[in-house]
Amino acid sequence: MRRFARLYDALDATTSTNAKVGAMVAYFADAPPADAAWAVFFLTGRRLTRLIGPRLLAGWAGEHARVPEWLFLECITVAGDLAETIALLLDTGRSPSAEPPALSVLIEQTLLPLREADEEAKKRAVVGLWDALERREVFLLNKLLTGEMRVGVSATLVIRALAQHAGLPPATIAHRLMGAWEPSAKSFAALLRADATDADVSRPYPFFLASPLDEEPEALGERSEWLVEWKWDGIRAQAVRRGGGAYLWSRGEELITDRFPDLSGVWAALPEGTVLDGEVLAYSQAAPLPFSVLQRRIGRQKLSPKILAEAPAAFMAFDVLEQRGEDLRALPLRDRRARLEELVAGRSERLLLSPAVDAPGWAELRALRQQARERGVEGLMLKRWTSPYRVGRPRGDWIKWKIDPYSIDAVLVYAQPGHGRRATLMTDLTFAVWSEGELVPVAKAYSGLTDDEIDRLDRWIRQHTLERFGPVRAVEPVHVFELHFEGIAESARHRGGIAVRFPRIARWRTDKKPEDADTIESLRALLKVR
Repeated sequence: MRRFARLYDALDATTSTNAKVGAMVAYFADAPPADAAWAVFFLTGRRLTRLIGPRLLAGWAGEHARVPEWLFLECITVAGDLAETIALLLDTGRSPSAEPPALSVLIEQTLLPLREADEEAKKRAVVGLWDALERREVFLLNKLLTGEMRVGVSATLVIRALAQHAGLPPATIAHRLMGAWEPSAKSFAALLRADATDADVSRPYPFFLASPLDEEPEALGERSEWLVEWKWDGIRAQAVRRGGGAYLWSRGEELITDRFPDLSGVWAALPEGTVLDGEVLAYSQAAPLPFSVLQRRIGRQKLSPKILAEAPAAFMAFDVLEQRGEDLRALPLRDRRARLEELVAGRSERLLLSPAVDAPGWAELRALRQQARERGVEGLMLKRWTSPYRVGRPRGDWIKWKIDPYSIDAVLVYAQPGHGRRATLMTDLTFAVWSEGELVPVAKAYSGLTDDEIDRLDRWIRQHTLERFGPVRAVEPVHVFELHFEGIAESARHRGGIAVRFPRIARWRTDKKPEDADTIESLRALLKVR
């Protein structure tokens, strides 16, 4: 645990990617395999499900530190984070002489069993650990208990560090980490073994992600060098058919096969040893349905016949990564596309081939892109015919040429602290538009401002708070912001009756007054032009 805390501090103390990789390589060389496995688990963004709720932790910490509730709440407001508040309040400057338990022992023998323990047993275990650990270790323990462990490093850098430590290609490490990777000494050893064979037949490949187009498309060269497809608005996924089984993996490495029983015919039709990359869509009458339709079935424990009828699923395939058990990723896209066309043809009405967009030049494609919303897509995908299927988001070969986002002007009405490095700053912001003379919240956003704007707005929020609701502050409704978002749909769960998708701050409209902000009617008008 102490070794992992030192790694956390080393990663938190630098913005240098080389320094971060170096710190992780040193950790993997020194840590026991079981500890290193859990470190990989957390470093790659995986988390334990919540073991103890924040309210219980706050109550125990206030009692143990002999701090009244009102003062504890004020401390959270200043620190901006519960785990940090507890660690600071319990830090008496002591240096525990006893070595804390190993990371793997702490998690497997103490923390995970708490899930089945009664409240008193949980309290004894947690308070005992607080007394035995140093401040940074207490902070990390609290993050583990609440399921909020985040480390300031990307999965790409973790893969790079593991590859450097093992002397293996990063693509090999990335593939072995895909899917339901279980942290254990055995799995960590298999991750690094030069001759390891992949026994997990369900495992997908790392996804190849597109970069945004940041120049005019003519700068990309000849139109004939590029395959152009529509950019589908669904769930990016890989369909894996191996070992007699069928597995559907989302880009977030979540196994979602059971959520799409209406695609069982697709899996049955695919030959053994096949992996397809594509998009799961709500699809009916030869056309995609809005993503909001697909959302109706996401997260439901039980899919009723009514939901399946309203939001029928299809798999829109746009690449083949494996055929008859052979890894095809090194082949150029032109060859993979030819195989995909032959593979998909006539197998299932729910298995579709992403069509090539037929347009002779960039000017014609620019005109077609303007039709994207009418077609229920997000724009165009540009893929170089000579490109292999890569890992992650390297620039140059796969490019997304998205339609311009929706835009509204809205008034800031609520604010609360962010997470991680922004835990002490008011960066989670709620915005509203006008409805019958009243401001109605329509979106939350936390990205888009510069560091200087964040600091300036944070100071203003603290000085102009009207009310507090726990960590949330109601502020004077005077500042207008331009928001961009990718989608809009009717929603009975939202007060304004509308939900927007992927909202972000485009700019702070210091030139506008709150009465200049948009209305709920102007948002409803956007529903008609989707």
